[in-house]
Amino acid sequence: MSAPDPAASTEHQLLVVIDPVARRADGESVRIAKDVLSAGAHTKVCLPDGPEEFARALARRGNRRLVVVGDDRALLRAVTLLHRERNPARRALSLVPVGPPAALEVARSLGVPVGAVAAARSVLDGVVRWLDLLVDDSDGVVLGDLRIPAGPANGAVPGQMGVDRAAPPSVWTTCRSLVRTLVRPAPPSAPAAVHRLRVEADGALLTDLDELLSAVTVSSRSGAGKAEVAVVMSSGRQVTAEALAVTVSGPDFRYRRDGVVTGPVRTRTWQVRAGAWGLTLPMG
Repeated sequence: MSAPDPAASTEHQLLVVIDPVARRADGESVRIAKDVLSAGAHTKVCLPDGPEEFARALARRGNRRLVVVGDDRALLRAVTLLHRERNPARRALSLVPVGPPAALEVARSLGVPVGAVAAARSVLDGVVRWLDLLVDDSDGVVLGDLRIPAGPANGAVPGQMGVDRAAPPSVWTTCRSLVRTLVRPAPPSAPAAVHRLRVEADGALLTDLDELLSAVTVSSRSGAGKAEVAVVMSSGRQVTAEALAVTVSGPDFRYRRDGVVTGPVRTRTWQVRAGAWGLTLPMG
């Protein structure tokens, strides 16, 4: 009988780190993912209670392949920790997305199957694809799109948070609203926010503080080793560029990266690290 292949045995040893938010949000999906993974590989399951235990689990994984069960924030936390390790060859992981749809937008955009069974099978049968990464000058990472300034999450309108969609409309409320509309015109909608920011792409100036802009978007998901930059002016004009480094400066601004709002800051530079991390995705 031939001896077992050490490389093959390592390939099928998994460290499954289950984020506590996933356990609370959807315990059934977590159980299904564990069952599928355990049926196809030797698994060691870790149930960290917080970020510190999460970090210790990753640091002690040895030769086991890392599998994160959780949402976009758990993925971001894992990639940040892997980025800070000194061994680039170990910056690969698999993801089983668990959470509400709004918390899995980055996972979907990266091509990870959403669904416990499909995602777990992809962990077992998929291939690692090395992806570019945006890294800022404070060592923060961006997996999806970077948006400046940070707008409200999930398309919410400021001042309209917490609306109870389950409450039935009242006939009297409808009548009073109609009367108010007939008596006086509805107030005009709030003007779109504008900002003064200086945006540079590889040292080339895209816009300066003397020009009003509406938004800046930076993405490294093209796989071309460069960031795609789009600046939308208040006039509607759009400026685009590709760059290895993007610097934004100006009055205090906040930015949104992978669902997390950071800031305020006055200047920040992001650089593209080509092929800096690996993600297991379905074949084909």
